[in-house]
Amino acid sequence: MNINPLIRRVPIDPVNLSLKSKGLSVLACTLVILTAALCGQALRLDTAYPLIVASMGASAVIVFIIPSSPLAQPWPLLGGHLVSAFIGVLCNRLIADTVLASSCAAGSSVLAMLLLRCLHPPGAATALAPVLAGDAVASLGYGFVLMPVGLNVALMLVLSIAINRWVLGYQYPLTRQAIDADKSRRNTGLELPLTGISEQDLGQALENQDIFVDITSRDLAQILNGAQHNSFKRYRGHITCADIMDKDVRAVEFGTEVEEAWRIMYREQRKALPVIDKSRRVIGIVTWNDFFKCINLDAYENFQDRFRTFIRRTPDVSTNKPEAVGQIMTAAVAVLPENTHIVDLIPLMSDQGYRQIPIVNHENRLVGMVYQAHLIASLYNQALSGAAGRKAG
Repeated sequence: MNINPLIRRVPIDPVNLSLKSKGLSVLACTLVILTAALCGQALRLDTAYPLIVASMGASAVIVFIIPSSPLAQPWPLLGGHLVSAFIGVLCNRLIADTVLASSCAAGSSVLAMLLLRCLHPPGAATALAPVLAGDAVASLGYGFVLMPVGLNVALMLVLSIAINRWVLGYQYPLTRQAIDADKSRRNTGLELPLTGISEQDLGQALENQDIFVDITSRDLAQILNGAQHNSFKRYRGHITCADIMDKDVRAVEFGTEVEEAWRIMYREQRKALPVIDKSRRVIGIVTWNDFFKCINLDAYENFQDRFRTFIRRTPDVSTNKPEAVGQIMTAAVAVLPENTHIVDLIPLMSDQGYRQIPIVNHENRLVGMVYQAHLIASLYNQALSGAAGRKAG
């Protein structure tokens, strides 16, 4: 039987993960459920206690497949299951009819999770367990909330934090400080990027639509901006940093004297010099600001004298001021490979404020420098070429 036509009829895979990530997530789900079942078997007091609650399987899928979802965070995981388990036991005790008790347990648990801001879809299944599992489980009463539900959830939370962080490489859980900072930036409009779609744009759009999207606004913004970058590359052509960079780039080394570095910058009217090691690998960058930051700029009347004293070589053996470029350079420098598309320069220069970026080859050796003027000229020329092509068409 040929299954290819059947596969083609299947909708698009809703989980955009690599084969490796899918395999690791499956192993994580298996390990968590196995651990919870073994612990439940070892700690249960009698046969009335289940080894594990069935809804934990659904929780494992959410926590390990979509850990960045608001539904997968610790409070929804803990509160959703525990609150729902309590409501399920309560409905089972107060309502004799199984059908009515089931509907009330499911509806009440969803309402409680919404009110307590701990919505976790498997929680509704947890609420049904005391109602539908039979007299043996119902006889446990409210002890069902702690054993096995409380034990299962506690184990899952501990293992999910460890596995997501150290095995799968996800940021889990989302910290309260990061969420508050994101909301603050969206509300105040501060630190908004100058290019692409911002989190504030997405937040306002989602509020207008009044829908829930199971992804953080930051991740969604990254996806949309990535799509914009791909679109730019497709329509603008493959223009790389090597095509627009300045290949006649001057560089200095860590031990280059401050006076010599300033002489090069002043005579050649350069705003920055990359700092390299003996193998021409970039270890930093020195700009005009690096010279001025070492001087007391409050003393305006003596600024020139102070600056000359600073850059001039000290003849004595000991000194209390920097003498080498490596002592004043900025070590945190962004570098890009020469085959990088120029679209990757735009957020660095427009949003992060870089005015120049060293360019390296496949061996990470310095081969050039791209300045803001190079990027602007390239985009301008592309715009002119596009306009000329449309007129000719």
